[in-house]
Amino acid sequence: MIRFFPPEEEDRIIQAIQQAERNTSGELRVHLEEDCRGDVMKEAARIFQKLGMHKTAARNGVLIFIAPERRQFAIIGDRGINEKVPPDFWAQERDLMREHFKRGEFTEGVCAVIGQIGEKLQAYFPYQSDDENELPDDISYN
Repeated sequence: MIRFFPPEEEDRIIQAIQQAERNTSGELRVHLEEDCRGDVMKEAARIFQKLGMHKTAARNGVLIFIAPERRQFAIIGDRGINEKVPPDFWAQERDLMREHFKRGEFTEGVCAVIGQIGEKLQAYFPYQSDDENELPDDISYN
Protein backbone atom coordinates (compact mmCIF):
# COMPACT_ATOMS: atom_id res chain seq x y z
CA MET A 1 0.00 0.00 0.00
CA ILE A 2 1.21 3.46 -0.91
CA ARG A 3 2.15 5.74 1.99
CA PHE A 4 2.51 9.16 0.44
CA PHE A 5 1.63 11.15 3.55
CA PRO A 6 3.40 10.47 6.85
CA PRO A 7 0.98 9.63 9.70
CA GLU A 8 1.08 13.13 11.21
CA GLU A 9 0.23 14.66 7.83
CA GLU A 10 -2.60 12.16 7.35
CA ASP A 11 -3.93 13.35 10.70
CA ARG A 12 -3.81 16.98 9.51
CA ILE A 13 -5.79 16.06 6.39
CA ILE A 14 -8.39 14.14 8.40
CA GLN A 15 -8.71 17.10 10.78
CA ALA A 16 -9.20 19.42 7.78
CA ILE A 17 -12.00 17.15 6.51
CA GLN A 18 -13.67 17.11 9.92
CA GLN A 19 -13.38 20.90 10.23
CA ALA A 20 -14.83 21.47 6.75
CA GLU A 21 -17.72 19.12 7.46
CA ARG A 22 -18.64 21.13 10.57
CA ASN A 23 -19.79 23.91 8.24
CA THR A 24 -21.49 21.93 5.49
CA SER A 25 -23.53 18.81 4.98
CA GLY A 26 -21.17 18.07 2.08
CA GLU A 27 -19.02 14.97 2.41
CA LEU A 28 -15.32 15.11 1.52
CA ARG A 29 -12.94 12.22 0.93
CA VAL A 30 -9.30 11.94 -0.07
CA HIS A 31 -8.11 8.90 -2.00
CA LEU A 32 -4.60 7.93 -3.09
CA GLU A 33 -4.23 5.56 -6.01
CA GLU A 34 -0.97 3.65 -6.32
CA ASP A 35 -1.49 2.19 -9.78
CA CYS A 36 -3.57 4.68 -11.74
CA ARG A 37 -3.97 3.59 -15.35
CA GLY A 38 -5.68 5.55 -18.04
CA ASP A 39 -7.40 8.89 -17.68
CA VAL A 40 -7.18 10.31 -14.14
CA MET A 41 -10.72 11.76 -14.30
CA LYS A 42 -12.17 8.40 -15.31
CA GLU A 43 -10.27 6.68 -12.52
CA ALA A 44 -11.49 9.28 -10.03
CA ALA A 45 -15.08 8.71 -11.18
CA ARG A 46 -14.61 4.95 -10.79
CA ILE A 47 -13.27 5.35 -7.25
CA PHE A 48 -16.08 7.80 -6.44
CA GLN A 49 -18.55 5.03 -7.23
CA LYS A 50 -16.49 2.32 -5.53
CA LEU A 51 -16.39 4.36 -2.30
CA GLY A 52 -20.17 4.81 -2.43
CA MET A 53 -19.87 8.56 -2.58
CA HIS A 54 -22.88 8.78 -4.89
CA LYS A 55 -25.08 7.43 -2.09
CA THR A 56 -25.19 10.57 0.05
CA ALA A 57 -28.71 11.88 0.63
CA ALA A 58 -28.08 15.27 -1.02
CA ARG A 59 -25.65 13.90 -3.64
CA ASN A 60 -23.04 16.29 -2.23
CA GLY A 61 -19.89 14.20 -2.00
CA VAL A 62 -16.48 15.50 -3.09
CA LEU A 63 -13.50 13.31 -3.92
CA ILE A 64 -9.90 14.51 -4.01
CA PHE A 65 -8.17 11.78 -6.01
CA ILE A 66 -4.37 11.73 -6.04
CA ALA A 67 -2.12 9.49 -8.14
CA PRO A 68 1.33 10.37 -6.71
CA GLU A 69 3.41 8.19 -9.01
CA ARG A 70 1.85 9.85 -12.07
CA ARG A 71 1.94 13.28 -10.44
CA GLN A 72 -1.72 13.79 -11.25
CA PHE A 73 -4.88 14.50 -9.31
CA ALA A 74 -8.57 15.14 -9.84
CA ILE A 75 -11.24 16.83 -7.77
CA ILE A 76 -14.80 15.77 -8.51
CA GLY A 77 -18.17 16.40 -6.97
CA ASP A 78 -21.49 14.63 -7.17
CA ARG A 79 -24.54 15.70 -9.11
CA GLY A 80 -26.11 17.67 -6.25
CA ILE A 81 -23.09 19.97 -6.09
CA ASN A 82 -22.57 20.28 -9.82
CA GLU A 83 -26.19 21.40 -10.28
CA LYS A 84 -25.65 24.35 -7.91
CA VAL A 85 -22.08 25.63 -8.18
CA PRO A 86 -20.75 28.00 -10.87
CA PRO A 87 -19.01 26.46 -13.90
CA ASP A 88 -15.50 27.44 -12.72
CA PHE A 89 -15.95 25.99 -9.23
CA TRP A 90 -13.73 22.93 -9.67
CA ALA A 91 -11.14 24.78 -11.78
CA GLN A 92 -10.49 27.17 -8.88
CA GLU A 93 -9.91 24.25 -6.53
CA ARG A 94 -7.68 22.50 -9.05
CA ASP A 95 -5.58 25.63 -9.54
CA LEU A 96 -5.14 26.15 -5.79
CA MET A 97 -4.00 22.58 -5.27
CA ARG A 98 -1.73 22.67 -8.33
CA GLU A 99 0.09 25.76 -7.03
CA HIS A 100 0.79 24.08 -3.69
CA PHE A 101 1.85 20.84 -5.37
CA LYS A 102 4.30 22.67 -7.66
CA ARG A 103 6.07 23.88 -4.51
CA GLY A 104 6.08 20.39 -3.00
CA GLU A 105 3.47 21.43 -0.42
CA PHE A 106 1.28 18.36 -0.75
CA THR A 107 -0.38 18.29 2.65
CA GLU A 108 -0.85 22.06 2.64
CA GLY A 109 -2.41 21.89 -0.81
CA VAL A 110 -4.87 19.17 0.13
CA CYS A 111 -5.79 20.92 3.39
CA ALA A 112 -6.21 24.30 1.66
CA VAL A 113 -8.53 22.81 -0.94
CA ILE A 114 -10.53 20.93 1.67
CA GLY A 115 -10.97 24.13 3.67
CA GLN A 116 -11.95 26.18 0.65
CA ILE A 117 -14.42 23.56 -0.59
CA GLY A 118 -15.97 23.37 2.88
CA GLU A 119 -16.40 27.15 2.99
CA LYS A 120 -17.90 27.33 -0.48
CA LEU A 121 -20.24 24.38 0.03
CA GLN A 122 -21.60 25.99 3.18
CA ALA A 123 -23.54 28.40 0.94
CA TYR A 124 -25.21 25.56 -0.98
CA PHE A 125 -25.29 22.81 1.65
CA PRO A 126 -25.20 24.40 5.12
CA TYR A 127 -24.66 22.16 8.09
CA GLN A 128 -27.91 21.11 9.73
CA SER A 129 -28.24 20.07 13.37
CA ASP A 130 -29.48 16.63 12.31
CA ASP A 131 -26.70 16.04 9.75
CA GLU A 132 -25.02 12.66 9.87
CA ASN A 133 -21.49 11.96 8.75
CA GLU A 134 -22.41 9.75 5.80
CA LEU A 135 -18.87 8.86 4.71
CA PRO A 136 -15.66 8.05 6.57
CA ASP A 137 -13.20 10.92 7.06
CA ASP A 138 -10.08 8.78 6.73
CA ILE A 139 -7.87 8.68 3.64
CA SER A 140 -8.56 5.71 1.39
CA TYR A 141 -5.88 3.87 -0.55
CA ASN A 142 -5.81 1.51 -3.49
